[in-house]
Amino acid sequence: MSSSTTSHGKQFTLYVSAGPNPWKVVIILEELCLAYKTVVVDVNNGENKAPEFTKLNPNGRLPALVDHSNNDFTIWESGAIILYLVGKYDTEHKISFPDFDSTATANQYLMFQMSGQGPYMGQLGWFLRYHHEKIPSAIERYRAETMRIMGVLEKVLEGKQYMVNDKPSYADLAFVPYQWAADWIKPELDGWRDEFPTVAAWSDRLEARDSVKKCKAVRAECGF
Repeated sequence: MSSSTTSHGKQFTLYVSAGPNPWKVVIILEELCLAYKTVVVDVNNGENKAPEFTKLNPNGRLPALVDHSNNDFTIWESGAIILYLVGKYDTEHKISFPDFDSTATANQYLMFQMSGQGPYMGQLGWFLRYHHEKIPSAIERYRAETMRIMGVLEKVLEGKQYMVNDKPSYADLAFVPYQWAADWIKPELDGWRDEFPTVAAWSDRLEARDSVKKCKAVRAECGF
């Protein structure tokens, strides 16, 4: 495992890999102006299954976060990390909400990202780029499901700029790294912007945020 920075005294250590999930957390850390360092875990060499990492995350997946200001509290699963960060540190509700109902709605969309957008698009990418053989039926299934998710988002965002109370929140931002893949998976997802213009405009608004720009820079520094 290798750190992307040699500086010390950061509040958090975030363990990352090339996949989309760690970068959801980076965006949230940047939105909340929280100091962190990244440690790259080389999954190609099996570092995510080595004892040094599995003592942090027994599931051997990325990301994992250590909060040094909270007795080295360690948490894994990107959605759980996001909820931890906004629950504990977004006291001004910059990207969260002060009332229960709005929070419940935001959590609904966060769960939708984790159960829908992420897995379906991830499987589409896997069967297109990494599986040892081409399985057209699997590719078509996950392409169709990805487009279905886009259709749900198109309805959710109809007449709105953001998902909850027309305010950019952690729910919106969690979708960003997988939306990057929508432009990467070609030709299977070609035309998604024309078919789902509301989703495309929403994605572009999120892309323009400083936190997302900084996330991309940090990702490049990590070699991805």
